[in-house]
Parts: sequence; structure tokens; C-alpha cells
Amino acid sequence: MDLQQRYSRQVLFAGIGPEGQQRVTEGRVAIVGCGATGSALASLLARAGVGRLHIIDRDYVEPSNLQRQCLFDEADAADSLPKAIAAAKKIAAFNSQIVVEPEVTDLVPENIETLLSGVQVVLDGTDNFETRYLLNDFAVKNSLPWVYTAAVGSYGVTLNVLPGKTACLACVFPDSPRGAVETCETAGILNSAVNLVASIAATEALKLLVGAEDRLRRSLLSFDLWSNQHAEVEAGAPRPECRACGKRDFTHLAGEARPHITLCGRNSVQIHERQRPLDFVEMRARLEPHGTVRHNNFVLKFLRDPYEMTLFPDGRAIIKGTSDTAVARSLYARYVGS
Repeated sequence: MDLQQRYSRQVLFAGIGPEGQQRVTEGRVAIVGCGATGSALASLLARAGVGRLHIIDRDYVEPSNLQRQCLFDEADAADSLPKAIAAAKKIAAFNSQIVVEPEVTDLVPENIETLLSGVQVVLDGTDNFETRYLLNDFAVKNSLPWVYTAAVGSYGVTLNVLPGKTACLACVFPDSPRGAVETCETAGILNSAVNLVASIAATEALKLLVGAEDRLRRSLLSFDLWSNQHAEVEAGAPRPECRACGKRDFTHLAGEARPHITLCGRNSVQIHERQRPLDFVEMRARLEPHGTVRHNNFVLKFLRDPYEMTLFPDGRAIIKGTSDTAVARSLYARYVGS
């Protein structure tokens, strides 16, 4: 397909033009998390012609995702396809002229440098502050722009972080939220809130790619579509006392006190086992006497009522049916190994 024709309406926009579109086509963007916000970001930037997209996600498609996660369909959910793989396949169907690199993994201190190497901007599609603070540490240390986004219920929030020029995430939120925090599993979510916050973040990413830094918003923007409220908090300069910006203390990047087992919502526990590669054919034979097993090249699902264990080739697991880490660890040890 003729690139001039494909992007003609975008090129007509004065803020981009032919030169800007060329920069977009040469752009390299990482999207961390490909759930609701991440899939919308990936779709928007792929259609805009960003030349190379790195999509990093640890999860798989489920039927409950389809209400808001725009790159997936019923077949993806039926096959439990990893979200990064499903997203790459969908993008290839509507824009085969860009490169999409899917990574089915957690973003952790041990792999963050490899996974984010060479990108110009990072977009946040995650669902937890642990990963966001890790992203922030890496971005501030390496002077890499990134865009924080989150959505729950009818609420959305986003912040552009330009290390050394604007406030970073740790400037605005020195500590992770404490106590009970609303999630999509507890408060629900409107797909319109997801798409609005993703549209704002994707536009900020395009500004960065075309070199329109003077047009970037320098505030924390939040809105509630249901109550028709919005607010902005000034974030135009780093805080000298900030742990990351001011003191260059990259605690999360160092991996200090990072848990081996993390809760991941929806009555589930994730177990990190990055040094245990699994043979799915062998695992299927071992598990079939104990429950229902099915697998593809990307995930193996083991159902033993009331639990469901999803295994990944690197040994990682998501165990549904409990939020008790001890129970999850016991199940993993019993059926996979200690």
C-alpha cells in the first residue's frame, strides 16, 4: 500500500506534516502492559504508522477483557492467547508495514534494560504501581521520556515525564498508594474512560516523536467521565527532594525487596519463576491425571476445581481461585515443582 495514501489525512494535519510523518514512521515506542489502556495505545500508534512497537505483557486474553480491550476477539479468549501475541497478530492484519515485537514476560529489574533498549518513548499500560515505579526509575536514570496512564471506573489520569525537565512519577507520588485501592475487578471500568486516556497519551507520544516538545502538557491530568469533573496538577519541574530526580536513588530499579510472588487482582496470585523453562508436552502428561489440561505454544492451562493454573514457558504461573500466596505457592510446588 502507498504510504503517502495511507497517512494522507494525518500528514494534512499541520502539527505533523510530511516531515513529522517521516519521524513517526522511524519512531520506536515501547508499550508496557497490553490490557485495556495498552491495547488502545497500541492500536492508535500502529494506525498512526509508528515504525516499531515493542509490546510487553505478562497476561493472556480472557472473555472479561473483550468489553474494553480493543485488539482482542472471542477466538483469542477461547485460545487463552498471550495479549502481546494476540495484539501483534491483530496489528499485522491492519498495518503490515510496521514492525511489532511482542514480549510475553514481566517487566522486571533483570530484563528492563534489554526490553527497553533503543526506544524513544515508553507508554504505560500497566495495572500496578510496582511496575510504574520501576519504569520511572529506569526512565529518570536514562533520560528516557515516558507517559504514565491509568483508568478505573469512569476515571482516568495521565502524566508526561520528561526526565530533568518535568516532575517524575515519584515527584508527584512519593509513595505507592496504601490500603485498599480500587481496581477494575472491584470498581469496574468504562471502555470510554480507557479510550479517552489512551487517546490523550498516544497524542503526547506523537508530539514527542515529531519533536513538538513545546506542545507537551506539563501537568497531571485527571478526569471523571461520569461526574463530568476534571483537574490538573502542575508538574512542570522536578522536585529537588525527589527520591529519583533529586537524590538519584533508584530503589525499584535495584530490585530491593521485590516480592517473588505478587498478587495480580481478580482473586489470583502470580508466581515468578524465571529460571524454570517448561516443556508443555511433558507437563501435560504429568498433569492430566489430576485435572483438565490444554495448551498451545504460548500457555498451558490446568484446571483442578476450584483452582485454575496458567503456566508460561519460562515457568511463570498465574493461579486463579485464591488470593492467598501460601496456597498458590503450595499448588505450584505440588504440580510443577518446588
